[in-house]
Formats: sequence, C-alpha cells, structure tokens
Amino acid sequence: MESISVFDMLKIGVGPSSSHTLGPWRAAGRWIDELKSEGHFENIESITVDLYGSLSLTGKGHATDIAVMLGLSGFDPVTFPIENMDTVISAITNTGKLKLNGEVEIGFLPKENIIFNRNFLDFHPNGITFNTFLKDGAKESSTFYSIGGGFVVKEDRKREKKKIEKFSHFPFPIEKATELLSYCKTEGKSISQIVLENEESLCVPVEIDSKLKDIWEVMLNSMYTGCHTEGKLPGGLNVQRRAYDTNKTLLGEANYSNAQEWLETIRNTEVKFRQILKWVSCFALSVNEVNASLGRVVTAPTNGSAGVIPSVLMYYLVIENHDAGFEEIKKFLLVSGEIGSLFKKGATISAAMGGCQAEIGVSSAMAAGALTELMGGTPEQVLMASEIAMEHHLGLTCDPIAGLVQIPCIERNAMGAIKAINACEMALDGDPAHAKIPLDKVIETMWETAKDMNSKYKETSEGGLAVKVSLSDC
Repeated sequence: MESISVFDMLKIGVGPSSSHTLGPWRAAGRWIDELKSEGHFENIESITVDLYGSLSLTGKGHATDIAVMLGLSGFDPVTFPIENMDTVISAITNTGKLKLNGEVEIGFLPKENIIFNRNFLDFHPNGITFNTFLKDGAKESSTFYSIGGGFVVKEDRKREKKKIEKFSHFPFPIEKATELLSYCKTEGKSISQIVLENEESLCVPVEIDSKLKDIWEVMLNSMYTGCHTEGKLPGGLNVQRRAYDTNKTLLGEANYSNAQEWLETIRNTEVKFRQILKWVSCFALSVNEVNASLGRVVTAPTNGSAGVIPSVLMYYLVIENHDAGFEEIKKFLLVSGEIGSLFKKGATISAAMGGCQAEIGVSSAMAAGALTELMGGTPEQVLMASEIAMEHHLGLTCDPIAGLVQIPCIERNAMGAIKAINACEMALDGDPAHAKIPLDKVIETMWETAKDMNSKYKETSEGGLAVKVSLSDC
C-alpha cells in the first residue's frame, strides 16, 4: 500500500508547471546525486539532456529547459531567489558554460545540449534522460519520469519501494476513501485528525505546524503578489493580468503594507454575493498569474492548479469565519492533502496522463472536501463534496495555447474554486446516505476517462484550443 504525506501533495516550488518545471528541476538534482554516488562526477567531460513526449512538445512554454539548467546548477526550487533567474540563465546562454551543482564547470549550449524529442517513451509521457560523457570516452545515461505534482520516479521505482517501506508504520494506512471513512467511524475522529496522526508518525507536531505555516505563507504571498502586480504575462500571448485590477476595484484606496494586513483589510470590507464571486476568482487568478510568470507557488496538487486551494481557503477566512486562524488553516491543508493523495493513488494528478481533470478537477475536489470539514460537515459529507466537485470536471482536457500555462489554465482555477464552494454547499445540504456515487467510484471513472482520452488533449498542445489559437493570433 502506497502512503503519501500531505507534504508530498503540497510542495513549495517555482512555476509554471509541477510536471514540466518542478519535476525536471528535481530530476536534475537526483541525477547529480547519482553521478556522485557512482564516482563519475569529477570525471565529466560534457552532458546532454533529452526531453521526451509532453516535456518536449510543451517544454518551451512550460520553461522545462530553464528548470533543467537551474537544477543542473544545483539550485533548490524551494529556496532559489526567483528574481535571480534571468541572470543565471543569461550567464549560461552567453558564456556557453554551466557550473554543475555549483562545483564543476562544463561547456553547455542550451540549444544544443537540451534536445526536444517529439517521440514518447513507453513508461510515462513526461520522460527526461540525462547523458554523461566522461573523460575516458565512456557514456552513462539515466532516465527519469515527471509523473505530476513534482513527483519524479525511475522506471524501476526503487525509491518508491523504499518510500512504501518508510511509511509502512502509518497508524492509518489508506488506499481508498472507504478506508479513510472507516477509520473516522471506528476512531470517532474527523478526517483531519486521522491525517494528522499519520503525519505525526513521520515527524513531531512542531515540525508539522512549521511546514504547514510555510505552505500557507507561500500561498498567501502568491495571492498578495498576484493582486499587486500589473501588466502582461511573459510568453508572447500578451495575456493581461487581471487580479490587480479586480483587487483595486474591490478595495479602492484601502491602506495596508503586507499580505497579512491585506487579508485583514478584506475581512473588514463588506462583501455581497457578486463581490464574493469576484474575490474568489481574484484570489485564484492571482496565484496562477504568479505561476505563469515563473513565480513561487505551492503545488496543490500541481502548479497548473495551484490557485484553487488557496482561493477557497481564503474564501473561508475572509467570508465565512473572520475568527479563523492557523488551526483552521491546518485542518484545511491536512484534509485537502489527503484527498489529493486518494486521486494520485487511484488515478493520476498528471495532465500528461489524464488531461486537466487530473489537475483542476483534483484540486477542486481537494478544496471542496477541506472546506466542508471547516464548515462543520461530517466525514461522509467531506467525501461527498469531493465527489461532487470531481464529477463535474470529468473529461476536462488539457490544451494549453502555445504550451503556456496561461490560456485556458488561469481561468480554470477560478472556475474550479467556485465549483468547490458550490460542491461544499450541496454536500452540507445533502444526506450522504442517499448519495448515488461514492468518491472511490468517481476516482475510478476519472482514471478510465484518462485512459480513453485522446493523447491530443493531454498537455501536448496538439488539439483543442491549442490548435485554434496561435501566438500569431495574439
């Protein structure tokens, strides 16, 4: 049984894509570790990087080449100062040199050393192979797969086997929603309490709180940054940022100086129904505008869907409960992370495998369930809300124009957030005993739909809106 931590589902990283940016970045770091463990690192003459399938087809728009170079340079996506990105990449491009892991300088020409192969590898659509040419003439190659949400595996999945062994002492091992619900019933606990006990088997409570506070801080700051940055997004589509204007329209000339003061200002502003819709959309758009400009966000469960969970949590804080604090934020993140893990174990969170239902659909289900617990819903209603949210995202395709995580990706976060809130309300008003479709069944259906979906609609930019609109049209 595969056990997944909340902190696997909610990762701090850099946009625009968890599978195309964060994953390859992490893969480059793991490859360097391999080189060192095998004694090859000091004997490297040169390297090349092969990108396959979706990583190749939409890699330019998703900044995969940039992520690879930053990973090869030894930077950490959690701590790397994103304002230094252009400087680092320009230095590599202009000098033709790359300092591998910040230690060994090698010749590196991005246009020649990073190869975009249109063909797909068998194991997963997001394949990346690192090739090492040693001073003695030998060549070593290592292939990784970015399977969504920043998760990176090798075909033999040795690391996954170790991870399963590591987590085998979870007090409540969970593979399906029915098992989660069973634990809640037998233990008389909420979903967040069950999840917290699992997390406490991995680290002490103070560390859990610290990590969750870091995650919320990045979420809040990404919303704040997006709401206070104007202009157009990079990439050539000339997409106008909208969160800035919406925030300014709703708040007027209010005075505040940081993200927390901004949150409190919104709490103290009278909000009517139409404004609630505008605020939720604004929060979601803001995060994904930051993501599209290679800013720092939290995968939730992916970068492309990073705006849904923070916007729904923000909705709870500024609309539903002005007295809410860290304890409510903690519960929300714990529940959402667990629901996301159910989808990863039973289906996929990779758009390259399942289309956008695997990103926005999953994030909406995560947010719907988490909000339902905070609103006083039972565990049964939590799972009911998640099912409702996903049911109405089934079949959603991934067809980014020009391979950029902008159109239709940014707006879809706002739509996913609104659906999550609506799903929560329907679940709270409903009786789970009369529900016709359990969450496990909708997860199974999502996976079957993913397998049936034409590959054109799985993050390849070869179908849908991606072939109807081009850069030249913009």
